[in-house]
Amino acid sequence: MAKVSFIGLGVMGFPMAGHLSSSGHEVRVYNRTSKKSVEWESQFKGKACSSPREAAFGADFVMACVGNDDDLREICLGEEGAFKGMKPGTIFVDHTTVSAKVTRELGSISKGSGVEFIDAPVSGGQAGAINGQLGVMCGGDPDTYIKAEKIISSYAKVCKLLGPSGAGQLTKMVNQICIAGLVQGLSEGLNFADKAGLDVKEVVDVISAGAAGSWQMVNRHETMSADKFDHGFAVDWMRKDLGICLSTAEENGASLPVTALVDQFYKEVQNIGGGRWDTSSLIKRLNNKLSK
Repeated sequence: MAKVSFIGLGVMGFPMAGHLSSSGHEVRVYNRTSKKSVEWESQFKGKACSSPREAAFGADFVMACVGNDDDLREICLGEEGAFKGMKPGTIFVDHTTVSAKVTRELGSISKGSGVEFIDAPVSGGQAGAINGQLGVMCGGDPDTYIKAEKIISSYAKVCKLLGPSGAGQLTKMVNQICIAGLVQGLSEGLNFADKAGLDVKEVVDVISAGAAGSWQMVNRHETMSADKFDHGFAVDWMRKDLGICLSTAEENGASLPVTALVDQFYKEVQNIGGGRWDTSSLIKRLNNKLSK
């Protein structure tokens, strides 16, 4: 068992930190809104701390899952940042979806103080975090990864090292690019079936068993048809992620025409108040329900 800190208790971090505690690790947590830390402490064995630095002090592993590049820099390098509390040899595991640029920046800074850094964005959504069934995409030093994998396994279904620092974040970009086009295609298919007068459920029962099948189809077609979008990964966060994908594509020369188009569709959803709806809300545009 290890001394583990978890920084960021959002919809993903809260249950992930809980799995660490339930696995028997000695856990300390920090969240910018202290109410979340107190709530976590009431449900799991562990200690709530008042700063990232306090949470990281003396830890063997420090895990983080915050909002964006700026949030990550702040909890790492701020006045009370985690890097100021970490001893040489500590492993920092970042589960935030951020740019590969900030990952490499922080990885380089951490090395200067003897701290090891693994970028490890996740996929699987809130349900995956709650059930301990996340996919974790990692970048970093192989020896460091082997140590971190044992801790990450507390909430991972699959965990893999994809390459050096930044490779985890680049893989997460691939994940989001694929999801964006897939959800738009599913939205168009369901809308078409409805307009054609077909029984959507029966259609999905047939095609989901073939080449068109996907996790999104199986798990989201009913809620999409019912106009329910109060679960899953929020549109606001998806646009943040797609922005990272598009910016990186400009740097490496990749062509992302469908991703750019779907990003604008999500912008339309935001504009009518759907920023906190889950990503399957793309179908709202096609079903003429934008005013509801």
